[in-house]
Amino acid sequence: MLRETCLAIALVALGMAAAGHAQLTDVTQTPNTENEGIQKSLPDQIGTGQGDVITPDSSIFLIQRDPFRSIRRGRQLFQRKFTGAQGLGPRTGDGVGDIEADASVAAGLADSCASCHGRPRGSAGFGGNVFTRPDSRDAPHLFGLGLIEMLADEITTDLRAIRDLAILEAIDKGDSVTAELQSKDIDYGEITANPDGTVETNDVEGVNADLRVRPFFAQGGTISMREFIVGALNAEMGMEAFDPLLASAASGGAVVTPAGLVLDGALDTIEGPPAASPSDDPDGDGVVDEVNVALVDHLEFYLLNYFKPGTHVRQPGVATRGRQRMSEMGCLSCHVADLEIQRDRRVADVETTLSAKGIFNRLFATATGLFTEVDDGFGFPTLKEPVGGSFLVENVFTDLKRHDVGPGFWERNFDGTLQKEFVTEPLWGAGSTPPYGHDGRSIDLEEVILRHGGEAAEAREAYQDAPSRHRQQVVAFLQSLVLFPPDDTASNLNPGDPSHPDFPQHGHGSIALTVLFNDPGDIE
Repeated sequence: MLRETCLAIALVALGMAAAGHAQLTDVTQTPNTENEGIQKSLPDQIGTGQGDVITPDSSIFLIQRDPFRSIRRGRQLFQRKFTGAQGLGPRTGDGVGDIEADASVAAGLADSCASCHGRPRGSAGFGGNVFTRPDSRDAPHLFGLGLIEMLADEITTDLRAIRDLAILEAIDKGDSVTAELQSKDIDYGEITANPDGTVETNDVEGVNADLRVRPFFAQGGTISMREFIVGALNAEMGMEAFDPLLASAASGGAVVTPAGLVLDGALDTIEGPPAASPSDDPDGDGVVDEVNVALVDHLEFYLLNYFKPGTHVRQPGVATRGRQRMSEMGCLSCHVADLEIQRDRRVADVETTLSAKGIFNRLFATATGLFTEVDDGFGFPTLKEPVGGSFLVENVFTDLKRHDVGPGFWERNFDGTLQKEFVTEPLWGAGSTPPYGHDGRSIDLEEVILRHGGEAAEAREAYQDAPSRHRQQVVAFLQSLVLFPPDDTASNLNPGDPSHPDFPQHGHGSIALTVLFNDPGDIE
């Protein structure tokens, strides 16, 4: 019963069992008759700070002992519309400065994460556009972001282990050793290790010479969700965090984030936080500690556990043939369909598919717990530790490598240079995210396919020369890979009640909240 309750809370946390919207204010700032909004003030969400496993209402305490409440808190922070008094703004340099050196000068000013990542409704989706390049950048969806981070980190570990073994063999043999770089059946080229410990990396493919897979941003610029969160809060919202973990790693230290990622500044260049201490005020707006580290913890843990996209297969035969056509055309050489994680750091998984049990959008989500309970003897609720098993990430369709797919995708930088290589875009969610391309310049799926060239020229030509029926099958399959509004998606733990008087205005599960918590007012 406890495990079922925890899973139900997981769906509440992620948004499948509670009314929610792309952006929210809190009721302490904007009281209203409907009592709609976040039920906690920002200081309440900060709680007792980062703390530890024996400090109640600290971020570490919640992540370790009440993880789904931490996820819920992260979701509401993602949706929260921050105010000037809380540190919102100004933009980098107030929008004035050397844009060639720092493109965030033109990033714009949003008042919530959901301003850029809010479609479909209530999700950590897509929707924003920023002038950080002359041709602009579209904000991608964040579904499955934690899975992407884990895949990239494991591939990095594999590639570096191959390199380190080759160095040891070269030293032992007194002769150069060439080793193929492969991980998860993906080829990243090869390296040659020399007896003096140096490594030749000219034949490395798709990643930098340091063999670190950087999955975030179209060009492959950032290692971790934590860096992405802290950087986006600053660049897009003018909210400056002091994060002692990022500060330590950026200075060469090794840390483990509350979401379980190891950041080692001796191995990688880590992006430090914009503020040097909780009392630092780099933007001079008179507000310090604009983003308490506890908020960063909750946001990171929320995105680690965020839903992967769903499948909405209306014509099973057509969709199946479409995936086969993609293989025949060569698309899957870069858009690798399924990748396996060896150690899953999440505490729950949600599988979302088209189902007769779906109500509002004909999708149905099935939640599965991925945690074990451990009594550590302190008298607090048990620790909820990730099982840490393997997990097959299906329908992701990426190799997490950078490729040059031709001039149609090349991107101008403000300093006159061209960005020619981009990380293979995961295709999950493609059926819900027009327009396409990192810049949003392709109006539909066929147009973005035909835009490919360079390393993808043969696959593009195979698609272009294929019979119309085959092309339609490919597009139909891609359209089955969807994002979804979590508030309007029924689940195994909250199937919904169309006969309820609030249906569909308040989603499927708003009436279930009082069942899950003793005090409805305690809901984030």
